[in-house]
Amino acid sequence: MTGITLNRRKIILTAATAAAGLILPTGAALAQTAPAPAPLAPLGNAGHYRFAVGDDIVATVLSDGLIGGAPQVYASDAPEAELQEVLTRAFLPTDRMTLNLNTLLIEMNGQRILLEAGASQTMGPNGGRIFENLAAIGLTPEDIDVVVVSHTHPDHVGNLRTADGGKAFPRATVFAPRADWDFFVTNEPDLSYMPVPEDFRRNFAAAIKRSVEPVTAGIELYDAGAEIVPGLTTLPAIGHTPGMANFLVQSGSDQLLLTADLAYHPLVNVDRPWLPGPDRDKDTALASRRRIFDMAAADRMLVLGFHFPFPGLGRMLKTDIGYAWVPVSWQF
Repeated sequence: MTGITLNRRKIILTAATAAAGLILPTGAALAQTAPAPAPLAPLGNAGHYRFAVGDDIVATVLSDGLIGGAPQVYASDAPEAELQEVLTRAFLPTDRMTLNLNTLLIEMNGQRILLEAGASQTMGPNGGRIFENLAAIGLTPEDIDVVVVSHTHPDHVGNLRTADGGKAFPRATVFAPRADWDFFVTNEPDLSYMPVPEDFRRNFAAAIKRSVEPVTAGIELYDAGAEIVPGLTTLPAIGHTPGMANFLVQSGSDQLLLTADLAYHPLVNVDRPWLPGPDRDKDTALASRRRIFDMAAADRMLVLGFHFPFPGLGRMLKTDIGYAWVPVSWQF
């Protein structure tokens, strides 16, 4: 079948060339006349994506890079064969699921507010890109006034600390959920619920405490439901952690919902109802997921998924069996 296809292509190409009165050079002629190709420039793709929320807010998704792990970690109750089939049909690797780190900068009311700090290298070597992406839009860490984290997992707080132990955002007031702070920072957390090896759990817990150490003295703790500043409200989304919040950004009638870790990847946690393994209380997390996804679908909200493929923006569609993720069209 392949040979027939190739022959048909040759026939079509030859006919088209003859009709145009052209003679294609042979391979030997090409070798003699074609200039040597220039060396490829280093690959570099944009790690920032800017858009507006209403008339008053400029928002920019800033990639902090990538993390990932075994797909079964993020779809803990998926039958293995079905999970493998779903990944294969989506042209994704079956041995590793890659997750993005989509932090969001909002510029409103004369302030620059960063939602989620990002991972640094707390969960692998491909995090910590937020600083180069800030620079790409003409900003430095000193330009950030406020940092708000949805929960205190390392991939959300890792960039709060510089390599030498200082404050990465030296002028910023940092907000964190009170229940998470009590569980992960004030006390020694029991992470036995996490479907990962014991040494990973130990490093995970240590990374949290190390990351937040520079901001502990001035930390502002909030309870989910609180308004951080006018136009930025937190929503209870507990279950993944004791205090995880989602963020609602609003200007006029325009709204943007940030879902943090309600779902890791739309393929396995939105389009299919599989449960994330790192959820501390899976039943409560599932209830939060359904409540907030229902709201997003009913109100046709623009949604930003922290771990979704960059830039992570789309909408939730309610279906007869659950939900579907619809990415937004790219805006130049």
